[in-house]
Amino acid sequence: MAQYLKVHFLSQRGDWRTPTELYKELDDEFHFTLDPCPVNPTFDGLAMEWTGHVYVNPPYGRQISRWIKKGYESSLHGALVVMLLPSRTDTAWFHDYCRHGEIRFIRRRLHFDDGSQGAPFPSMIVIFHPCYCPCRDP
Repeated sequence: MAQYLKVHFLSQRGDWRTPTELYKELDDEFHFTLDPCPVNPTFDGLAMEWTGHVYVNPPYGRQISRWIKKGYESSLHGALVVMLLPSRTDTAWFHDYCRHGEIRFIRRRLHFDDGSQGAPFPSMIVIFHPCYCPCRDP
């Protein structure tokens, strides 16, 4: 049981490449104009302004809450932000930010493009729709 919990709550890695089919499906729906999380270790997507239609598959480590907060706040300034996230409804970041967005839970475990087996955690899509005024409180 302890090993199960370790795998369930702690991932051995923080970067997971979005399954191509999932990305295509989301891009067909939302027509993304920005991905602040490209596979490039020298690029800092948190330092840039997120505008337009943004797709985010953030690093899943300890910094994930900073990415989710940025997505939520960017939506308050007019961006549409679609995030692929681990489904961790018990976390502070879920309650502080994700619950303000549209949540789509993904049935079954994802098979990330660079993984040989299913993810060790459930996933969800969180969509922060644009809001042009401070009408949502975190």
